[in-house]
Amino acid sequence: MRVLFIGTVEFSLQMLKFLISLDSELVGVVTGQDRGVNSDFADLAPVCEEYRIPVLVCENVNSPEALGWIRGRGPDVVFCFGWSRLLKKDFLQIPALGVIGYHPAELPMNRGRHPLIWALVLGLKRTASTFFFMDEGADSGDILSQQLVDISDEDDAGTLYTKTKVIDVAKKQLADIVPAMSKGHFMRIPQNNLLASSWRKRGMKDGEIDWRMSAGTIHNLVRGLTHPYVGAHFLFNEKPIKVWKTRLVDFVGVENAEPGKIAGFSSEGNLIVKCADGCIELSIVDPVVETQKGDYL
Repeated sequence: MRVLFIGTVEFSLQMLKFLISLDSELVGVVTGQDRGVNSDFADLAPVCEEYRIPVLVCENVNSPEALGWIRGRGPDVVFCFGWSRLLKKDFLQIPALGVIGYHPAELPMNRGRHPLIWALVLGLKRTASTFFFMDEGADSGDILSQQLVDISDEDDAGTLYTKTKVIDVAKKQLADIVPAMSKGHFMRIPQNNLLASSWRKRGMKDGEIDWRMSAGTIHNLVRGLTHPYVGAHFLFNEKPIKVWKTRLVDFVGVENAEPGKIAGFSSEGNLIVKCADGCIELSIVDPVVETQKGDYL
């Protein structure tokens, strides 16, 4: 089975390496340049060079030039993991077995942008690892494989995405998908559009901490936006301060304190800030804020 691969992010790189380890017949890779859009951008070209896989660097896979190059590779299937732009009909019709996309959410729910970020920010207790047949919509095609992924209170973007859970689950699924598709032994499960929902693209304002939020809401915001993403932030002296890690704490004597007031410091010297309903410790911030108890952020 001749496989063509498309992707531009860390997940793409991990899946490409895994396909190579499965001895897949990779006939080409399409990737893009770092445009500063994806904080988890990954360069696939070095791996392609190492394994002598033909590579096309382009911004528009629907262009006549890109379509010609892809047709020339003669793929039976295309794996498109980590490509944020929609594929058009002419592209989707090239591989006989279809174009397989990936979405780390429990489709048909939570289609759209930034699924892992929103899942953490909203405090969800589970997501899913979903491979699906791409169509001209956004994450709306038939499901090929879906596995649920639990989200623990200790998880953040790093553990859920780049270090363990989602990538490990996806690799196990892909190890089954590749031989099944090569033999024609797979099913297409249509999505129930009556259950569908979509998440929007996240903006800079979505990452701004407002101390009038609950401590839990701020904690979840930091969990969702920490590395490899852009980080949550607050403004101090009109400058953005990144917050990479927080901890919910019990702190007495702050019932009458306003949100944003420095309630004290942890034993490690970290700021403890009053929120709407309690306090939160700012475990890792950049740059470090020089202030004292009783000041306001």
